[in-house]
Amino acid sequence: MSTSPLSLRVLSVRVLTLLSVLVGLPAGALAADPVYPPGSRFGFEPAKDMVVSRRFTGFERQNGGATVSVVELPPQAYKDLTANFTDENLKSQGLIVKTRETLKLADGREGLLFTGEQPIEQPAGAPALHKWVFLVSDPTVTGIIIGQTLPAAEPDEAMRAMLTSVRVRPALTLDQQVAALPFRVTETAGFRPVRVLGGNSVLYTDGPKDQMLNLEQPILVLAEAVQPAPSAEQRDAFAKAALYSNQTMKDFAIERSQSFRQNGADWHEIVARATDVPSGTPVVVSQTIRFQPDGYFRAVGVVRAQDREAMLPRFRKVVDSVAF
Repeated sequence: MSTSPLSLRVLSVRVLTLLSVLVGLPAGALAADPVYPPGSRFGFEPAKDMVVSRRFTGFERQNGGATVSVVELPPQAYKDLTANFTDENLKSQGLIVKTRETLKLADGREGLLFTGEQPIEQPAGAPALHKWVFLVSDPTVTGIIIGQTLPAAEPDEAMRAMLTSVRVRPALTLDQQVAALPFRVTETAGFRPVRVLGGNSVLYTDGPKDQMLNLEQPILVLAEAVQPAPSAEQRDAFAKAALYSNQTMKDFAIERSQSFRQNGADWHEIVARATDVPSGTPVVVSQTIRFQPDGYFRAVGVVRAQDREAMLPRFRKVVDSVAF
């Protein structure tokens, strides 16, 4: 897989922006030896009260205020990132760099560690977040490790020790990554997994290709989100907003939008017509959301319009088989 310098720069901006809002919520577990978040190749010796997060790939402090997040990129990304992560570029993304140092880790891997602050704009005058960005090089993978704490939430020395304890394990097989997901698919209905993303979502397809251009094959994405679920009266609007947020499709026309109870849980389902933006192909989208006390599960299936009759029942068969 090749990644252009431009796409890496864009990704680095998105990574820092998205992960800048992760400080502050609770989680669960502690260990002294390196701990690997589900599906991740990067493991750490967690600081006190830092536990594996259910919301993202990484760790968070049980009482809030500190996070360590991990993003995995191709091995060739390290060279481009180290060149593009200048003090000026990082400042434009909200990180004021105080120190930059090249490190040799215990296992011989190379790393580039940035420390600094990220000002908090709201409320005005609030103290800045303490922040670390650690780029880790391995012959088979590049890691972007982002640590951040609210003032006084975690000692800087403890965070640095946790980040520099990083270990990289061999690549996981696809089956191992699927097995590490927080849910189980007990009936695949002829679909096969293609890739796991973020330790909490999986992409399925039906067909020989792993890279699907112009929706040559149907796709089904299953994902769990651990964040406050909307109230009952907000769920229809929430589901529609989630559907419309997919920027690879346009011209949505909802055919059906309904809530229902199944197996003791609240669900919401939408079936809509749309247009695939890259190819201009008419498609049908099936979105099913299962609301849970501490979050929600979302399944999105997309298929070419002419194949809807054969494919929609299969999407639903997979969704109905998911065990939590």
